[in-house]
Amino acid sequence: MHSDVFDRYHDTESFIHRLDPRVKVVVTVAFILSNALLPDGAWLAFGCAWLFLLFVNALSNLGLAFTFKRSFVALPFALVAITVLFSIPGKALTTFHFLFWNLTITDMGLLRFMSILVRSWLSVQMAIMLVSVARFPDIVHALEHLHVPAILTTIIAFLYRYLFVLVDEVFRLLRAREARSAAAANARSGGSVAWRARVAGNMAGQLFLRSYERSDRVYNAMLARGYTGHLMTINPHVLKRVDYVVTVLAFVVILLLQWIGRL
Repeated sequence: MHSDVFDRYHDTESFIHRLDPRVKVVVTVAFILSNALLPDGAWLAFGCAWLFLLFVNALSNLGLAFTFKRSFVALPFALVAITVLFSIPGKALTTFHFLFWNLTITDMGLLRFMSILVRSWLSVQMAIMLVSVARFPDIVHALEHLHVPAILTTIIAFLYRYLFVLVDEVFRLLRAREARSAAAANARSGGSVAWRARVAGNMAGQLFLRSYERSDRVYNAMLARGYTGHLMTINPHVLKRVDYVVTVLAFVVILLLQWIGRL
């Protein structure tokens, strides 16, 4: 099992790691919602939110720049909002010709676009922090304790769990191809596009069939072991006084961010 393919949990000892996973999930969701509700151009509030993230980084013993270095991978996805540069009315900053259109970047459009980028960047950092300080099964059980519908938590848990199974199946297919096909040994040195497409298509079909058959075997094995539709855990997840205090303090900080953003 290639358990490090998707798992981003960092097993270390820290104040944040010891908190109940329900606290981590609630604070993370509240922080992301707070970012979404901040007005455009609330740079002081955005800066304070980043200081809060740096403080959490320090308490987690992961390093001040831990989430900062990993967050830029999500910024290209925020570029889907680039159309707001031209669609928001405002004072024209520059105009240029693109294909059949004359596009004008406005000051309000630029402000909205930069705000979206900063919101996305901060939210991704908090999400990275969550999966780094809480094991995924603990996050799922926290969602159950927070009364998220059981069907959603079950789907999320199985989706995450069987990503690893699919990765293992892919590696088996690659090893089988290399062991049984002399042509595969020449794949690195060439091969027509049609040949590569045929091999990739066959492998994709095999992966689908293997996954389908394995899912049936896994489900029967789960029923044989007493699965009733609920995920069990050996962790009691008991809220302590420190968990309540941290939750209250975090919400106070989030409310302060909203107040600063509207000054």
